[in-house]
Amino acid sequence: MKGKRILITGPTGQVAKPVALAFAKENEVVGIARFNDTNARAELEKAGINCIKVDLASGDFSAVPADFDYVLNLAVAKTKDFDLDLAANVEATGLLMSHCRNATAFLHCSSTAVYQPNGHHAFVETDELGDNHRVPGMSFMPTYSVCKIAAEAMVRFGAREYDLPTIIARLNVPYGDNGGWPWMHLEQVLAGQPIAVHNDAPSNYNPIHEDDIIATIPKLLEHASVPATIVNWGGSEMTSIEEWSTYLGELVDKPAAFVNTDQVLESVAIDTTKMHELIGPTKVHWKDGMRRMVVAFHPELELKA
Repeated sequence: MKGKRILITGPTGQVAKPVALAFAKENEVVGIARFNDTNARAELEKAGINCIKVDLASGDFSAVPADFDYVLNLAVAKTKDFDLDLAANVEATGLLMSHCRNATAFLHCSSTAVYQPNGHHAFVETDELGDNHRVPGMSFMPTYSVCKIAAEAMVRFGAREYDLPTIIARLNVPYGDNGGWPWMHLEQVLAGQPIAVHNDAPSNYNPIHEDDIIATIPKLLEHASVPATIVNWGGSEMTSIEEWSTYLGELVDKPAAFVNTDQVLESVAIDTTKMHELIGPTKVHWKDGMRRMVVAFHPELELKA
């Protein structure tokens, strides 16, 4: 993707930051966020990204241009306040689609957290939706699944109302040199802390490296449509928290320890058939990507072969 005008929401985030930096090399990128961290904003501006201060929850896009080729909605609010998170994740998305209704395509980053938990079933795009994060005893991101489902409904409406070609990509476990869930597990391994995993082991997922996220976005945009296209977005190889944490422990020569409980997320592995049909397989094997992640965060460590 070259010579395009791209709007990215949440460009300081774990997923959006490497995307924004990558696309800014050969495109005009505008990033919108609250930019409370001045250093994070300065890094983006140094890379040539035009940063515009916007509070998504307010729904005020008057300071934002409307003439974009592509809009990448990668922001997410996780304050645990339902009113605030619905405003920032759902209402703001609808208002953004209205503001940028003349774009060539709109990509909305959803999550596989929209699926109703179902053991070790590999979810397809037509499976039942549910509050994946409504786990007894777990207060981790209680608004997340509800907001993701509601935002998908808003995006589906926006695509049809504004005749805006749209793709909804349900992201699985993003990770890379900018962090992610596996990075958290790495830090737990290094600290000697046990990692909580579900009683119904193993906890299967399809982690996707940031390189593959960047590489697949242009391909996803090619399949934006009205009504909106919905597709799972994850790594082609399925693995588990237990497997990748054990591997991380082997790399840093520290054993990974686990504690089993029903107060954590269950497996959310995905069926990648539709994704492969639309954009092909991912290229970064999870072991290679996680080894790179360890080197990025802990260059002082001598990794095992």
